[in-house]
Amino acid sequence: MSALREPLLAQTPPSCDSPSPASPAASLPAAPLAPADGTSAPSAASPSAALLSSLTASSSAAPIPSTDIGDVWHWLRHHEGAQDEQPSPGHHFLVIAPTFGSKPTTGLTLGANTNLAFFRGDPESTHISTLTGGFRVSQKQQVLTGVRFSVFTANDRWFLQGDNRFSWTSQNTYGLGADTLPTDAENIRYDFFRLSETVYRRVEPGLFVGGGVMVNVHTDVQPGTGTVVGWNQSAYATYTLARGFPLDGQASSGVNVGILYDTRDNAINAQRGWFANASYRTFFNGFLGGDSSWQELSLDFRTYRQLTHDGRHRVAFWALSDLVTGGTAPYMDLPSTGADGRSARGYGEGRFRGPHLVYGEVEYRGTLTASGLLGLVAFANTTTVDDVESGTKLFQGWAPAGGLGFRVLLNKRSRTNLAADYGWGKDGSHGFYLGIQEAF
Repeated sequence: MSALREPLLAQTPPSCDSPSPASPAASLPAAPLAPADGTSAPSAASPSAALLSSLTASSSAAPIPSTDIGDVWHWLRHHEGAQDEQPSPGHHFLVIAPTFGSKPTTGLTLGANTNLAFFRGDPESTHISTLTGGFRVSQKQQVLTGVRFSVFTANDRWFLQGDNRFSWTSQNTYGLGADTLPTDAENIRYDFFRLSETVYRRVEPGLFVGGGVMVNVHTDVQPGTGTVVGWNQSAYATYTLARGFPLDGQASSGVNVGILYDTRDNAINAQRGWFANASYRTFFNGFLGGDSSWQELSLDFRTYRQLTHDGRHRVAFWALSDLVTGGTAPYMDLPSTGADGRSARGYGEGRFRGPHLVYGEVEYRGTLTASGLLGLVAFANTTTVDDVESGTKLFQGWAPAGGLGFRVLLNKRSRTNLAADYGWGKDGSHGFYLGIQEAF
């Protein structure tokens, strides 16, 4: 992705029931505590003193997110910021931010992201919901838009999840496997539409089961800029023609069933907990315009751990796998790096592709100020992809990457960050990513 974590935003399902006695509302920042040394806390009547105190507090203090960019704005204007409010049904936290980025797939991109967090029921029994959207244009004449939502109904009875995109875009295509060379790139242009909606029902605290529908449509596919070989000899055309798909467009439409387990304290910016999701998708030839029948298993696992007692230093782990288990998938719907818009920072979308993909990432997260206003991350990831025709198997070839990032707290109540990351991959691949929320 670059700026939007393609297209937006990193919106994973908000957290479900925590294994601890804490209520969902407990994941929101508490009011600032008095100093442990017995000195009085900064007076609420002096916002500038409170801000300076939070920015210069000792690193031994607990990292209560007491200062966000809104507080800085009020301080600069010599206005007292709004007092922290207890979350309530209908209460919402809105963040809008400009975004830009750069990577080989898009060149320079400019646009805007928005994140809306809210409660659909009593925060004591209902988890926080999110709605995220974005719009951006790129140096390569691309227009990228999308909306994602993760909504809990009152008392977490139902969980609704959606990922919807519409783009006029382009992408470099390569052969299958993890050992393709940058010089093999062939650019194609196309219009992309995605409709993905899933409804989950809670069966146990933190455990949901459900199903939904998914439609991926690529239309008006044509040679893009920089094509150096005949169109019919490109990796896209070779795969497509050999399997009887039309060259000018591809569609996959079907249904999915899934099981989701989530004990994160906050899905927007988790500090502890577990997340696991298994989804089985079946696509049908002729269903809503689908071009073939095929099946895919998607597995997603994440966990978050504190490295220090005060929580200022944490580590997050992420593992996912996309596996075509039967039938023949169109080229554009094969598992690939960055297809979710969040993984494989350091590579462009679709840089590595194949019928089976396994991905892993670890990320260090630290706070630079005790107030939680500023933070940093360091991450490392790797991808392995197979290619049956060439004989390349999973775990024989790897695409590692790593990078650094900077964080600014945009909203302390929902824990939403402005995230700026730079990643490096092999063979000179690199990218700059700016967006709202964490990658995972």
